[in-house]
Amino acid sequence: MTRILSTEPTAYRRSVTFNPGKTQADDLQHPSRTSPLSFAAVAACIILVAIDLRPAIVSIGPLLPQIRQEFALSNAQASLLTAIPAMLMGLLAFPTPWLARRFGRDRVILVALTVLMAATLLRAFAGSLGLLLAATAGVGAGIAIAGALIPGFAKKSFPKSAAVLMGLYAMSLGLGSTLAAGLTQPLAGIEGGWRFGAGIFALPCLTAIAAWVIVARTERRTDIQVSMIPGPVQSGLPVRNPTAWLAALYFSANNFLFFGFVSWTAPMFREFGMGATTAGLVLASFTAAFMLSNPLAGLMSRNDDRRVIIALFAGLALIGSVFVAASPTLLPFVFIPVIACGVGGSFTLAMILPLDNASDSQEANSWTAFVMGIGYSAGALGPLLLGVMRDRSGSFDIPLWMLAAVALLMFALSPFLQPHHHRKTQN
Repeated sequence: MTRILSTEPTAYRRSVTFNPGKTQADDLQHPSRTSPLSFAAVAACIILVAIDLRPAIVSIGPLLPQIRQEFALSNAQASLLTAIPAMLMGLLAFPTPWLARRFGRDRVILVALTVLMAATLLRAFAGSLGLLLAATAGVGAGIAIAGALIPGFAKKSFPKSAAVLMGLYAMSLGLGSTLAAGLTQPLAGIEGGWRFGAGIFALPCLTAIAAWVIVARTERRTDIQVSMIPGPVQSGLPVRNPTAWLAALYFSANNFLFFGFVSWTAPMFREFGMGATTAGLVLASFTAAFMLSNPLAGLMSRNDDRRVIIALFAGLALIGSVFVAASPTLLPFVFIPVIACGVGGSFTLAMILPLDNASDSQEANSWTAFVMGIGYSAGALGPLLLGVMRDRSGSFDIPLWMLAAVALLMFALSPFLQPHHHRKTQN
């Protein structure tokens, strides 16, 4: 029972047996290769890029009090520094496949990483609110475009091991977030201001750019076409599929929690009386737990019906959120990581759900674009709504209970996320 993957060039088409029961170890031993790079090289390139896709967002949280003071920002205005990149991560998920087809995937990724590096530096030198927000939009565009093309690169390079590569991708996002959360405030203290702490994270982009130059040159030498999506994504978006909407809602709730806590954990605990360094460490505990739970979810989930594992990690996010909302200063180094563990595991599962629901790589890309587009766009509302509610209520009580309600929604969705079983085989 086989299907010929029409997404591969004619010279490289092959018959691939779909076996949902195969373990990830089996896939690693017998990967279906369409890349001239080894599995280790592909994984290394994904890791180097992913590490650079969160520091420019996460570093703003610890620096927010200083930025607010310098630019006289309200909480709602300050939240835009996180909400804008998150919103662009959703909105640009839809046109990015067209850009890859039009200009070539590798060229688009290299331009996106260059824009990310330049915008991160520009933001550190911003002298006005307009320039600060414009640079933030550049940061978001770079992250959005590069991040949207990495899943396609993983699936195209090693289709049977795409879930393993996505676990490494998610873990590396967490690693970059953790480094930014833990190092931003000390780095800012060295130079006595927020600008150095924000701008220093432009430098790691150089390693990501270098890694992708190697990818581009290697694939160009072997003359393998590696565009992410061979046909129009728009025609294949699963807009009429109820499971796709449920998966997008689940991803939206998870991103709402992630960006909400990443944006406001440090400022919130500063408001509760913590020092800047300690509040930064609380945020670092969130990003570290997020990173560690990313591969854990993939290892625990062995088949395409992941509802029990989804409920487990969503339940952790719910329990932690309720405890923090009820008593924010009670064991923050325990309950903030509990939330992050739930959100981190849920993030990995949400990235795998489109693959579970697709019958081939082209359909997987359509599902991924749909789920990411809606999920990141809706998740971007988290920082903004929390900032608005903080301004209106005068405290973080209502924002924290709002986060708990979103965690409850994510948990409630878990029984309904059974894969939509497309025909994965044909004679």
